[in-house]
Amino acid sequence: MIDFSKIPSPCYVIEDRLLRKNLELLKKVKDEAGIEIICALKGFSMYSTFPLVREYLSGATSSSLNEARLCFEEMETKAHVYAPAYLEREYEELMSYSSHITFNSLNQFNQFGARAIANGISCGLRINPQYSEVETDMYNPCIAGSRLGITRNQLGDTLPEGIEGLHSHTLCENDSYTLERTLNAIEERFSGLLKQAKWLNLGGGHLITRADYNPEHLIALLKNFKTKYPNLKVILEPGSAVGWRTGYLTSTVLDIIDSQGIDVAILDVSFAAHMPDTLEMPYKPKILGAHQEPVTGKPTYRFGGMTCLAGDFYGDYSFDEPLKIGDSIVFDDMIHYTMVKTTTFNGVPLPSIGIWRENESFELVKTFGYETFKDRL
Repeated sequence: MIDFSKIPSPCYVIEDRLLRKNLELLKKVKDEAGIEIICALKGFSMYSTFPLVREYLSGATSSSLNEARLCFEEMETKAHVYAPAYLEREYEELMSYSSHITFNSLNQFNQFGARAIANGISCGLRINPQYSEVETDMYNPCIAGSRLGITRNQLGDTLPEGIEGLHSHTLCENDSYTLERTLNAIEERFSGLLKQAKWLNLGGGHLITRADYNPEHLIALLKNFKTKYPNLKVILEPGSAVGWRTGYLTSTVLDIIDSQGIDVAILDVSFAAHMPDTLEMPYKPKILGAHQEPVTGKPTYRFGGMTCLAGDFYGDYSFDEPLKIGDSIVFDDMIHYTMVKTTTFNGVPLPSIGIWRENESFELVKTFGYETFKDRL
């Protein structure tokens, strides 16, 4: 059991036993389905845990030169790379870190593909199957006007020479039944091209480690798909599933004020700067030891962040006892798609980063100060 009294505030802290549990399940799916599972760095890039991740997953997918270099240096393998567009000034270096490069358009492939092929890199195209069950438009790559991927009408009946794979990513924290319907849409439009390819990357958004996910259905689904397309190597690249429910963001109550009849507890963290998805998705983060919804008759608080942004708050939560200045507030499930999105808006310091080890010890991995803020400006 993690001892939060040993952890500074604010701090992102991951439990490596929980990370290992997730990785064990991902490896089970990988082995039994006969597919490849790699880690999407855009969702989970805490490289201090990569020695553990490497024990279970075969690599990572990157969406930029920086992520590709991080994969190469810290995951110790070349990356599967996809970006909406590549920069000429970065491309030579990017290729040195890449085993696969997926192009978002035929224009991009025509500009960059020959050099990748000459360097022994497997090239692919991102396709848009025009089917997604993601309800938030900000995260839906299939809405009209989306810049992500090539629709079927833009491709002929033969894959362009040099293209070995297809890449589809239309999921966001979805289950295997959503994937099943998505695969049907991909087959309906791209079946002929799938038969010509060597690999199919089904992107991320597979929340395999969520408690209600059915991994056995996923395994059966992928095995059945592979019998229809024995030529294809199937790749999944989850990010959230790797870091799902593996860690926390610790914080401290700095002040409690009465705001026109609402009790507001101001914390030493920021929702806007340190937990941006709570405002973008949006979703209500879980606080350990709190009632997640207001309970009549119990002390109830809205939580405010440290920045001067008026909307830097979330709530409301009830507690069995009134809060006091100095109390610890711990946000659950704050590793995936949280650490990767932090900012230093307002000059607010970034939370520290630490690991709660399986031997019940705490390791402080990194702290941030003025230079981190200054270097971004």
